[in-house]
Amino acid sequence: MDYRGIFEDAVDTLRQEKRYRVFADLERVAGRFPAAVYRDAAGNTREITIWCSNDYLGMGQHPNVIAAMQETAGKLGVGAGGTRNISGTNRPLVELEHSLADLHRKEAALVFTSGFVSNEAAISTIARLMPDCVILSDQLNHASMIQGVRQSGMEKRIYRHNDVAHLRELLSSIDRKRPKLIAFESVYSMDGDVSPVKEICDLAEEFGALTYIDEVHAVGLYGPRGGGIADREGLMERIDIIEGTLAKGFGVMGGYIAANRAIVDAVRSYAPEFIFTTALPPALCAAARASIEHLKASDEERNAQQRQAARLKSMLVAAGLPVLPTSTHIVPVIVGDARLCKAASDQLLDKHAIYIQPINYPTVPKGTERLRITPTPLHTDEMIDTLAKALASVWAELELPHERPQETISAERLTTADLTLPTIGG
Repeated sequence: MDYRGIFEDAVDTLRQEKRYRVFADLERVAGRFPAAVYRDAAGNTREITIWCSNDYLGMGQHPNVIAAMQETAGKLGVGAGGTRNISGTNRPLVELEHSLADLHRKEAALVFTSGFVSNEAAISTIARLMPDCVILSDQLNHASMIQGVRQSGMEKRIYRHNDVAHLRELLSSIDRKRPKLIAFESVYSMDGDVSPVKEICDLAEEFGALTYIDEVHAVGLYGPRGGGIADREGLMERIDIIEGTLAKGFGVMGGYIAANRAIVDAVRSYAPEFIFTTALPPALCAAARASIEHLKASDEERNAQQRQAARLKSMLVAAGLPVLPTSTHIVPVIVGDARLCKAASDQLLDKHAIYIQPINYPTVPKGTERLRITPTPLHTDEMIDTLAKALASVWAELELPHERPQETISAERLTTADLTLPTIGG
């Protein structure tokens, strides 16, 4: 049996499909975000500007956040010492969960090692604990949510993306006595569109369903205290479980859920992804809490980000570039071909010292490959001007299409069945 060949064939398949991912070797420069030092394959270095970071507000380099991490590491060390079940809970983690519960106006919160883990653990555990549960999942939900649905083993119904009428139709077909969980995102990260949160809450109340919202791409960025889209719309009290991340708007690392005490305690007690995983280190917890508390009180970062995102969108549209219309901070520019998307990314880096990672299948559907741009408060007007000119130059040189895409370009995205490995070799 040629075991090595099996894995080489698997990777070669990605290369042939132009989907093989190359990671840029970057060193972010503390205090100068979005600047970074790029190191090429030969070891040569040069400074570049990052335009695709999920550190949406630059909080990963905020002085208060860095100071909290350094001070806590100096006092408590750098490790958590094990799982919370074995080693206990470090005090900064307790304080972080209190801060998150307060952010979302919930009784309790529970922190995980990542947003992927929090979605997988919470959705699967909550659904399993409700006998004969039916999960209603938006068609474009993130892979972590899909995995949670699969792990639960419960019946699932997929409703068309943001289609409230289709969701109503599915709910109407289910026995009202059966437990139901509606799982959806607030901001969808690839198209940058927003879900109809109020209408989904209305349906949940009408048909007796629990609501589970993924606010990963919204926490820190929307709402008067950074609680996300549900916070902005005044709907947090109507959402049963709010899931979020500490790694994007808050700029650190980790995931969490916030809900009533009974739900949180049940997930804490039953989810293997929580029980058997080492806790976040105290320094990371302190840094995340510092970021959350700062953004609860400060609108400066949110306002500046929205201003810069709007400016960039306006400039790219004026340049005739195929920008997907969004109402959020995410700016997708459609290329529509994996090979050309990689070529555009390479040219931006090599000729313009601009880093934007190409986004290909399975993250987005084939034929909708794109450059996903995420302006931050720390991208200056001059940087925006430079980016717009660079993109126009690359589009002209590679003869990329300029057609304006439709708002529903990702109408065919991943469903649960898509998350399977191909049969390769033999």
